Amino acid sequence: MKNSDRILTTIRRALDCGKTVEIDGLGRFRPGADGAYEFVAQTKPQVFIAYVEEDLALARRLRDRIAAAGCSPWMDKDKLVPGQDWPRAIRRAIEISDTFVACFSARSSSKRGPFQSELRWALECAQRMPLEETFVVPVRFEACAVPRQIQERVQYVDLFPDWEAGIKRVVRAVKRAGRAGRKLRFGQAGCRLESLTPL
Repeated sequence: MKNSDRILTTIRRALDCGKTVEIDGLGRFRPGADGAYEFVAQTKPQVFIAYVEEDLALARRLRDRIAAAGCSPWMDKDKLVPGQDWPRAIRRAIEISDTFVACFSARSSSKRGPFQSELRWALECAQRMPLEETFVVPVRFEACAVPRQIQERVQYVDLFPDWEAGIKRVVRAVKRAGRAGRKLRFGQAGCRLESLTPL
């Protein structure tokens, strides 16, 4: 049995048990009322939030405000599951996001690790996009240095001393990027599938 067949079988079994299956960044399959399967496309702007562990509380506060504004935030602590190939999952999440929010602080600016890797990958993804599109949105939790490579090309947002004013600017940038429609969307109403069979 091919991997794609196994995936379809797993999805079909879950749907047959009345479960909803989410395909991260694309939408959800769910059982329909008449026995068919329904796909509901993800229409909220996808936002990847990059941060260092020491700033987790502030990153979660930012995530909650972005979600409250009608966007779909992605944070590793929320989305990764035990045993998952996390480097690959993070790269994919960055690639399918409408916006990459990089959270800077005195702790993140000089710390080596996943935050720096995520930031480098986001900058590489941004190079493949039209110049006028917003992808990387740097935010500062406090007075700190922003890497020169970013500071020279991208406007950052301060979330201090006025958190609310900063959040409004971040949400405006995220929503504008989401409307740019970089990714393939399946339409607002979704689609119906009579069966899930291998192609």
